[in-house]
Amino acid sequence: MDSVVNWFLDPLNWQGSAGIPNRLFEHVSLSGAALLVAALIGLPIGLFIGHTGRFATAVINIANIGRAIPSYAVLVIILPVSLQISPEYGLNVIPTFLAMTLLAIPPILVTTYAGIREVDRDLVEAARGMGLREPQILGRLEIPLATPVIVGGFRTATLQVIATATIGAVVGGGGLGRFIVDGFSNPSLPAQLYAGVILVAGLAIGLDIVLALIQRRITPRALRGPLDRWAGPAEQASPADSPGMG
Repeated sequence: MDSVVNWFLDPLNWQGSAGIPNRLFEHVSLSGAALLVAALIGLPIGLFIGHTGRFATAVINIANIGRAIPSYAVLVIILPVSLQISPEYGLNVIPTFLAMTLLAIPPILVTTYAGIREVDRDLVEAARGMGLREPQILGRLEIPLATPVIVGGFRTATLQVIATATIGAVVGGGGLGRFIVDGFSNPSLPAQLYAGVILVAGLAIGLDIVLALIQRRITPRALRGPLDRWAGPAEQASPADSPGMG
């Protein structure tokens, strides 16, 4: 434990391209970019199938299959393709980014669909009876009520992305996982290995707490009880698990 504390207190570990600030920036920036792309893909699809019900069974089944594939397997599958696309970045940035994006899409898509379908159908029909158009019903009614559930999907996706970014160091990527991989490959640097684990865990826990606070903040008080089953970051939402969706 003393060696780990000394490692954190060493000024050299806080400087340069291999220092903690730069590695943290690499980890967060790559994770954020993957989450953004995943959201741009998963959110519209989830909103569409949730509102219309069209193609829902096929899309959700495909998404659930994607969630079952291990992160490292996705990296290995993508690696040969990324090397062909870009010999310069195909061994580090591209496979890690693509794997993170592919793994983040399913939880965002599934929880978006589940959140929209959880909205009381009587409210939707009442909105139609008042003359609201379908885009207005989606934007003014369904999305606001489904937002807490959608944020729960982002919590799950965020943890998966952070974990995958760590594994990406195995194929030459940067980020906090670099401390773990370098420490593991060099028996003389056990403190660096443990420090890397602490940094990754701290980042994941910190972001999850922030998202949990946001999720609770935007949830109406009357809905906070039913939301509890969605709140866990490891909760794998699926249509079959949602009440009123049989």
